[in-house]
Amino acid sequence: MTTIAERETPSASVPLTAAPIPVAELTARAPRSSLRAVVRSYLALTKPRIVELLLITTVPAMFLARTRLSPLWLTLVVLVGGSLAAGAANALNCYIDRDIDQVMKRTSRRPLPTHTVSPRSALVFGLTLAVLSIALMAAFTNVLATVLTATAIVYYDLIYTMWLKRRTSQNTFWGGICGALPVLIGWAAVTDTLPLRAWLLFAVVFFWQMPHFYALAIKFADDYRRAGIPMLPVVASMRRVGTETVVFAWLTLLASLALWPLGMTPLYGVTAAVVGALFVIEAHRLAGRARRGEPVKPMRLFHWSTTYLTLVFVAVAVDALIQ
Repeated sequence: MTTIAERETPSASVPLTAAPIPVAELTARAPRSSLRAVVRSYLALTKPRIVELLLITTVPAMFLARTRLSPLWLTLVVLVGGSLAAGAANALNCYIDRDIDQVMKRTSRRPLPTHTVSPRSALVFGLTLAVLSIALMAAFTNVLATVLTATAIVYYDLIYTMWLKRRTSQNTFWGGICGALPVLIGWAAVTDTLPLRAWLLFAVVFFWQMPHFYALAIKFADDYRRAGIPMLPVVASMRRVGTETVVFAWLTLLASLALWPLGMTPLYGVTAAVVGALFVIEAHRLAGRARRGEPVKPMRLFHWSTTYLTLVFVAVAVDALIQ
């Protein structure tokens, strides 16, 4: 990959006296480059990696709800509607958090702190995505799935971002509700019901979020401290953070195993047990280092937790297809 400076340096194979590029060609190129930059900026507001993680849990839940592939049209509707809803919530989050994003190194390159998107444009963009997502779900799914979609957006932005995140160290716990709602949305879109199996999948994602986001908060504790955000690793001892990480890792494992007797095959059960055990072991390693006062290496747990959730929900999808 070449740097900007390298791109601007004349190539040895091209003479400096080469014919200049016609003005018309330069004019035609500029809008395309500008458009790409604008698209990238607005896409960044939606936080695509978070959207991707949410969809990883939604589609398998839809498959399990029918114990087979859900209809293609419905899957596409929920994928698009869910992506729009998550993108809306994230864009509005960027608008609300623009004051602290410019203080934190991790978020200082987002579109609002870098002024590539104006606050008003981000707000309009987020609200537009929210309206589109809710309208799409209302038109093609059912009332339950639509209400859950609207609830996820409102909860994330008004309750978590504006209130919990800035006022309590339990923000990750209570904020986990909206992070786990896509499971219920996917299930409700297929069956218009929320049975025990749907709630157990919800519990897996809900409990999983604490070890996952505690690890990230440990890594960027200085950032959160600078911004005045009371994440648990900022206001509590590492011993307590390690203990809670272990507790929630175990609860994640137990919730996943509780699903096994409810019509799941051994493929799911063995997968959940093995990857869940590895997840718990990594949580114990972090807690052990914290007790001994050693560097905790939180990103090992963070990255493994993402792999864990992906593998468990892939097993859910495969299990639904082979039953």
